[in-house]
Amino acid sequence: MTSLDKVLWRVWKAMELPEGYRAEIIEGVIEVSPTGHFSHARVVNRLRDALGAVLEGGEQGAWNAAYVIHERAAWIPDLLVAPRDPEPSKAGAGTKASEVQLIVEVVSPGKRSQDRDRLRKRREYARAGIPVYVLIDDYDDQGAVTLFTDPRPDQADWEDIHRVPYGTEVTIPEGPAKGFVIGEAITGPKRG
Repeated sequence: MTSLDKVLWRVWKAMELPEGYRAEIIEGVIEVSPTGHFSHARVVNRLRDALGAVLEGGEQGAWNAAYVIHERAAWIPDLLVAPRDPEPSKAGAGTKASEVQLIVEVVSPGKRSQDRDRLRKRREYARAGIPVYVLIDDYDDQGAVTLFTDPRPDQADWEDIHRVPYGTEVTIPEGPAKGFVIGEAITGPKRG
């Protein structure tokens, strides 16, 4: 880690935020944002409950509001699948990205939030080699789910990208959540 990275990491670890805010390190920048709105939380809770039921009894679990640490990045995805008893990162701030099998982000309103989930986090998750990234996006036309698989860490992108409008089912193709379906029961109907 360079000295600037060390300073960034120390600042992030020392931050005390007001209730309802979170701080992440995304592409070398500390980003502070509010927690999601009710509609955002509703989708995350539906997803966590359904995915938790599928993973019940296994070694992997559905997590939310947990930090994922990769090199000098620290993210709080809306939902992730990782071991029920993950090995903590060296900093002790969260689970190591290498243990995460799936990440889901539910896009929040506003250009900054949309760019964070659609672009910056998309690149970060690919760089970390997260096997599956799901983006649930109310603000993409009438709502869309995009499934990213086969990460290319050296390119900060994904080999396979599959986008469908709300109302069309998406099936997780690999990992502990293989066969899990994201459809209207999670996203709600097509918007507009």
